[in-house]
Amino acid sequence: MVMKKAYKGYKAYEYLEKGVDYKEFKMPKAIGRVPEYYVPLTDEQEKRLLEVVDKSIIISLHDHPVFFPEDMSQVFEYNREGRQIAAYEALSKSYLDVVFDNFMDGTCTIGSKAGWKWNDVLHDLGMRLCDLAHQDFVIRAEKVDDIIKAYKEGKIALVPTIEGAAMLENEVERVEILYGFGVRLMGITYSEANSLGSGLKEKNDGGLTALGYKVVERMNKVGMAIDCSHVGDKTTIDIINASTKPVIISHCGSRDLWNSRRLKPDDLLKACADKGGVIGIEAAPHTTLTLKNREHTIDSFMEHFEHLVDVIGIDHLAFGPDTLYGDHVGLHHAFASNLSIKSSHEGTADFEEVEYVKGLENPTEASINIVRWLVKHNYSDEDIAKVLGGNIIRALKDNWY
Repeated sequence: MVMKKAYKGYKAYEYLEKGVDYKEFKMPKAIGRVPEYYVPLTDEQEKRLLEVVDKSIIISLHDHPVFFPEDMSQVFEYNREGRQIAAYEALSKSYLDVVFDNFMDGTCTIGSKAGWKWNDVLHDLGMRLCDLAHQDFVIRAEKVDDIIKAYKEGKIALVPTIEGAAMLENEVERVEILYGFGVRLMGITYSEANSLGSGLKEKNDGGLTALGYKVVERMNKVGMAIDCSHVGDKTTIDIINASTKPVIISHCGSRDLWNSRRLKPDDLLKACADKGGVIGIEAAPHTTLTLKNREHTIDSFMEHFEHLVDVIGIDHLAFGPDTLYGDHVGLHHAFASNLSIKSSHEGTADFEEVEYVKGLENPTEASINIVRWLVKHNYSDEDIAKVLGGNIIRALKDNWY
């Protein structure tokens, strides 16, 4: 792994005193927590890999580039502190030029067990952005020019993102407040229904509400892209039809390959693509499985990618691995109700639970292996550039100002 030259060694919150200004938790190794795995390449492919990485803007459409405690029993206390630890050094060892950082989202339980409270979301955003302001390796991206700048300077552009909009309550103007905090992509619902529409957890999807239509319109006007990853099927179609801008499904897969509510049917994904949208392939544990690959690894993950290349075309695909630094399976167990884990797996075929997703353990490993897999399978330089970042940039140009 080659460290990005712009990284100078900053550690999260190093402007404060550990144990005095904030509570310290022991964190796991960012890289090497579990046995590392990298897609094997020939010498010739290794040479091509470096050329591809050098000339491609590599974007993760959905990740959580932060640490979670080594002792996952401490995760609730850690989250109540409202101060997640960004993994700057580990990011510097990734291939990423841009990461859509989803902050605490479904685990934003600073002041409430149920999460998604307005003050908690602002606390989370403000705390992380304060830390970001004290270093110069990761820059906050507010427009496409910031992405290009980070790529050219060997830095990483970070896009603040929120997975669900429950904290808007009935206040449409809160879209603008979040935009002012730097949020440039937001989901309409997070699994559970809210005042805007239905989430994927709901058995009865009533579609986008009257308030939901107003929020979609306001997000279009403000220049905040819309995410439908955790949104119910009918509500998703309503959003795609209502939005004047391309819609993003940042982390998902094909329900036609694996019957999980967490994934979306091919006809819905095609509807998103037909209006210029982009779909990022998901890698969180036990999501993008297939009947052929019931053990979750990079192979099942990329089976979803190849299937959707055939269904919707390569011009509308990207990668939103949804990884983090720490025990992701342990996090799912701890927050099973908040993250709707049980509901997501209802109706699925039998599968083997894994301790981690081989080849996609964290944002660093995932970013490297996705490129290695594409090179190994002889995708053209043009197509690789599209799915690594080009398709996303096109959609952002249509959404952002």
